[in-house]
Amino acid sequence: IAVAMLSMLTLLPALLVIFGRRAFWPFIPRFGGEGADERHGPWRRIGERVAVTPRRVWIGTTALLVVFSLGILNFDNGLTQGNSFRGEVESVQGQELLAKSFPAGANAPTEVFVPDAGRAAAVTTAVREAPGVEDVRQVAQGPTGVLLNATLESPPFSTDSFDLIPGIRSAAKQAGGQQTLVGGATAVENDLREAASRDTLLIVPIAILVVFLILIVLLRALVAPLILIATVILSFAASLGVGALVFDVVFGFPGSDPSLPLFTFVFLVALGIDYNIFLMARVREETQRHGTRQGMIRGLAVTGGVITSAGIVLAGTFSVLAVLPLVFLTELGFVIAFGVLLDTFIVRSILVPALVLDLGPKIWWPSKLDSGDSGDRPGGLRQPAAVPAGGDAESAGEGNGRVPGGDRTGA
Repeated sequence: IAVAMLSMLTLLPALLVIFGRRAFWPFIPRFGGEGADERHGPWRRIGERVAVTPRRVWIGTTALLVVFSLGILNFDNGLTQGNSFRGEVESVQGQELLAKSFPAGANAPTEVFVPDAGRAAAVTTAVREAPGVEDVRQVAQGPTGVLLNATLESPPFSTDSFDLIPGIRSAAKQAGGQQTLVGGATAVENDLREAASRDTLLIVPIAILVVFLILIVLLRALVAPLILIATVILSFAASLGVGALVFDVVFGFPGSDPSLPLFTFVFLVALGIDYNIFLMARVREETQRHGTRQGMIRGLAVTGGVITSAGIVLAGTFSVLAVLPLVFLTELGFVIAFGVLLDTFIVRSILVPALVLDLGPKIWWPSKLDSGDSGDRPGGLRQPAAVPAGGDAESAGEGNGRVPGGDRTGA
């Protein structure tokens, strides 16, 4: 990201200066032609429609996203190394054949290391009596201790086996002391899943706090950052909820990886905040001259196309992950692609404008950016100025939010 930012601030401007307008071939812009116009275009019309009944719009949109979020109740973390392939692979087939004639955990036994060789027999007995353990054997002994192999009844990379590890560790430590260690593939996978759950509870609040502070500095307000953070969280929950239902009902996947919520949250929050900054930074600029209501509509009119284009490109990029043979990558690509499109077309283009239009100048509290002028009347846009004698509607603003003397923002 740092290298990309450096390139965009140095290399890209230099190349644009060198090639000039030819860099935009075949659609070369001409001086005086129509560019991003805050008074016309589809996003301007969308903003004006939202402005008619903003409260009804944001309540309806929020209700829809909450319904999508209910799919999280169907989230299942049953995806493991043993069922993470979308097709048939030899390793999985071999494990299935092994389980028919031998204990399912025979190909990847759980390792128990006992530093005190005198307690090895007691640990062997204790672990063998633990739930889910088929057999325990001593496989090696050295100057540092004794190594035992515990064969589990269930497949080593199943959630049933992962659930056995805490009990095995408890039994081994009670018999051999706190220095007794339990490892192996099953224990490692169990530890990774627990670490993923713990990281989610730690990283998500930290990310939200950092993003909140950045928005405060950028927008110089408290209400607006709170609203934007809430929309990002709601968008993430809706995306994960839809993903959980699709994985189960449509694709028939065995479950999801425990780290999926963390990865999707990091990606969607980062992308969602980008769109928030694109939109609200422009809205703040327009608000300084035209009031909150007109500022919101004008900002949406100019940035709507940029946000939409970026969202479509990113969604297409992440959709490529769906062609890979691993279930986790397919799920990750689907949730992020869906979340980006949801954020682009619903959250950033409808929900956020509706909230800003409904709250009006309060969105900038505690700053004094907007005092609630005529452009912020509830239920309407900025009213057209009176046409002076001998003048024309263009000089008066034509009711489109232009101020007397002309509007330089679209020049």
